[in-house]
Amino acid sequence: MRLNEIAYDDSVPIDGYGPGFFRIGGEKVEGPVMVSPAGVTTWGGFSDTETIIDQVADLDVVFVGTGAEIAHLPTDFRTICEAAGIGVEPMASPAACRTYNILLSEGRRVAVALIPV
Repeated sequence: MRLNEIAYDDSVPIDGYGPGFFRIGGEKVEGPVMVSPAGVTTWGGFSDTETIIDQVADLDVVFVGTGAEIAHLPTDFRTICEAAGIGVEPMASPAACRTYNILLSEGRRVAVALIPV
């Protein structure tokens, strides 16, 4: 089996997560967070669509980690994001972290908004 080192270019990978925090680019970040090509920023949860709209430009998709379990996105949240031309994909936060890292390593244009487990 051939193993390759993953190169993330200028983007920041998610190194890990735990109760109430994420480890991103070697730094521990408490609470909800958004990671995009624009950088790492705190996120106010589903009522904070402005952060998502401000941080994303020309992206394929924004993964939304809904915590320990997958949950439906609030209708208002999804409607506002889609009206701004942003595709959002809900999944459990652990799955969102893994999916984000994989697509990021492939050079895809992705972002992730995460609620801690």
